[in-house]
Amino acid sequence: MQARRPFNGLTSRLLYWTCAVAIASASAAPSSGGRSTLQGSTPSWATTRNLSGAADPATVVGFRVYLGWIDPNGAAALAKSVSDPHSSSYGHYLTPNQFRSRFAPSAADTAKVQNWLKSQGFDLTYTPQNNHYISVEGTLAQAQAAFGVQFGIYSVHGQSLRSPVNDLSIPSSLATTVKAVVGLDQSYQFVQTYHRLDTNAPPAAGFRNAPPLSTFWAQVLSPYAFPAGFTSGSLPSVPWTVKGYTPDQIKAAYGISGYDGAGQTVAIIDAYASPTILQDVNQWSVNRGLPTMNPSQLVQVVPPGIYKRPENPQQDPQGWYGEETLDVEAVHGMAPAAKIVYVGAPNNRQDLDAAMNHVVDQRLAQIVTNSYGFGTTELLPPGYVKPMEDTLIQAAIEGIGVYFSSGDNGDESSSFGFATTDWPASSPWVTAVGGTSLGIDSSNQRAVETGWGTSNYNCNSTTLACTRTGWLYGAGGGVSVVFAEPWYQQMAGLTLSGRGLPDVAALADPQTGLLVGQTQAFPNGNYYDEYRIGGTSLASPIFAGIMAVADQKAGHPHGFANPLIYDNPAAFYDILPVKTAVARRNYNNGVDASSGTADRLRTFDDYSGSPSQHTNQGWDNVTGLGTPNASFLSLIGH
Repeated sequence: MQARRPFNGLTSRLLYWTCAVAIASASAAPSSGGRSTLQGSTPSWATTRNLSGAADPATVVGFRVYLGWIDPNGAAALAKSVSDPHSSSYGHYLTPNQFRSRFAPSAADTAKVQNWLKSQGFDLTYTPQNNHYISVEGTLAQAQAAFGVQFGIYSVHGQSLRSPVNDLSIPSSLATTVKAVVGLDQSYQFVQTYHRLDTNAPPAAGFRNAPPLSTFWAQVLSPYAFPAGFTSGSLPSVPWTVKGYTPDQIKAAYGISGYDGAGQTVAIIDAYASPTILQDVNQWSVNRGLPTMNPSQLVQVVPPGIYKRPENPQQDPQGWYGEETLDVEAVHGMAPAAKIVYVGAPNNRQDLDAAMNHVVDQRLAQIVTNSYGFGTTELLPPGYVKPMEDTLIQAAIEGIGVYFSSGDNGDESSSFGFATTDWPASSPWVTAVGGTSLGIDSSNQRAVETGWGTSNYNCNSTTLACTRTGWLYGAGGGVSVVFAEPWYQQMAGLTLSGRGLPDVAALADPQTGLLVGQTQAFPNGNYYDEYRIGGTSLASPIFAGIMAVADQKAGHPHGFANPLIYDNPAAFYDILPVKTAVARRNYNNGVDASSGTADRLRTFDDYSGSPSQHTNQGWDNVTGLGTPNASFLSLIGH
């Protein structure tokens, strides 16, 4: 499921460098009349050309006023030192209380901001223990008066979005404390999940994969020939795709054995919460021969103080049920004894950042996996990005490893007309997980693994001719123009012009994906069924689950693992180009053959629609350093 992308390539290119320069200085600047401007608080898409009218001042809005850390440079330096295996401070993490006492805004500064907000007529709903933000509700008219700016409605690629027409301003007395305001503009509309069903039918509406379906790579061959330029060794024809791999197959292919994640906790952040997740994961576990979970091992949390409003059907809450199902079952499959804390925002918009802050400030887990993101950082106001970066620095200081899917649309050039990276995967403080196409043989060994990049071919079952219709999707990656190349990539000798991603990879291609189980709405009723799914939404929780196993073996959390990962390239299987393809059969109605079927070919390691990407020896912008190999636990788990 992927949201439509805003802007055309030309418009985005004109705004590209503006945001890249501004993000480093999203702070309050002196202004006239005893007020200071919050520079970078207006998104780049809020241009005069896109303005369609004034926003309704009676609109009720929820937003968060973010406060910055005390000694932010010291916080970043500490985050680096506790994460660097060559530092004497490596692994000497702070507790949340220790972090708050050293870096959190003071109670006096927080109260000063709270008192000002109350004086403007706002309702204060929540402030977390780390005083990172103050959650506020009120009308747009109150916001206009408080922040000295008008709000407009902007037409952005078919959407009508609210934004201030100029940067916000605040009293100068608050300028050293307030760093950003999140939620007054609607940049959060650009969020998307990274799971792929390869169908128009979302899981909640019912979906099944059509046979023929193999249980392992190339078990059943199709009658279709490989397209020009794609081969598969001695195979006479394209193999039918798999039914969906099991955890045992994936772990065996990656050489993960001997540990089950006992004593470890993984947090998953998504929106909403599936009402059937526990029964679904337990039925799926029984079918896989895995231990079931109880409510103390699978905990669902809605953090306090986040913006609660009646559900907007536009947000597709049922679609996020499939995301939760995939994430939970992928983590449980890799680390079946680990505890999972699912943190669900009550909407998929501005509350995801608050959910992350809650996990970090309460240290609910030592590993966090996230399968959502924004197609490009350049569309977001710097004030939207900076608060999350602060939260990620706190996570590193507390020994929490944060993993993000790298995205499902390659280098994004098919959307924007130029290559760009997804965020928060592009943050220097997260481990970005790219994706591969993986063939696992009858012995559960890696038969083929290459970069995930896919074009579609429609096939005629009578003539056996297949015609290319275009590029579909692939693992996100590239080099950020917003974030500089981090020290751990410099030490690895990559010499990139900016933060390169992904860092690592795991199975993602929906043609070779994971078999998951979920309660769905079928024409004959609602019940549990299983289907194959993929996307970097699969890769991130797979890798997070494997890191839980590595933490168990090591006897301690690895925290922000990128410096350790880049220090141990031998722990990864280097992904190289393998041009091959599989065949798949789709039900036209997504459920059964009553409306007919359609045959397709899907290619591997195909970047025809993502021209800046390629797999190659060493680090690459599709798979990073690669996927875990048989030495991973020995090299990383110490």
